[in-house]
Amino acid sequence: MSDAVVQAALRRYPRLDARRADVRRLPFEDGAFAVVVSNSTLDHFDSVAEIAVALGELHRVLAPGGRLLVTLDNRANPLVALRNALPYGALSRVGLVPYPPGATTGPRGLERLLAEAGFELERLGAVMHVPRMLARALAPLGEKRVLQPLVACERLGRLPTRYVTGQFVAALACRP
Repeated sequence: MSDAVVQAALRRYPRLDARRADVRRLPFEDGAFAVVVSNSTLDHFDSVAEIAVALGELHRVLAPGGRLLVTLDNRANPLVALRNALPYGALSRVGLVPYPPGATTGPRGLERLLAEAGFELERLGAVMHVPRMLARALAPLGEKRVLQPLVACERLGRLPTRYVTGQFVAALACRP
């Protein structure tokens, strides 16, 4: 989170305890939170080992019985895997990727990382089944006939092929 985001949050919610911190070394006491949401943030690290450290830290700050909802770029999706294999400079120059893709994993890798961090997996899935490039290109049109089919693609998350189509792998996990 940038300083600008923290300042904007504090202007809107002055009593909020908003801080900028490295998720691998959080400035909170053990068991400080009942819920943590990590929405595609851990997949900006350079290595899966750093994701593992971050998950360990999230486990530490969760209270027993606390829940973690986490999403990562889904390496099992062929488009995500291709994007991560291509040079960032070229992807950035043509406007396809506004940030350097980091390390990530697929569903089994996330399941393993969560278990190694001490979490019990409650649910594993995949979300956002429309390629981001297509959604970004069509979203400005805002027309119901364009956006409804994109939203309908989320039904692909119910199929056995969900990890091939989902842009993100998602997990709900509990700290025992």
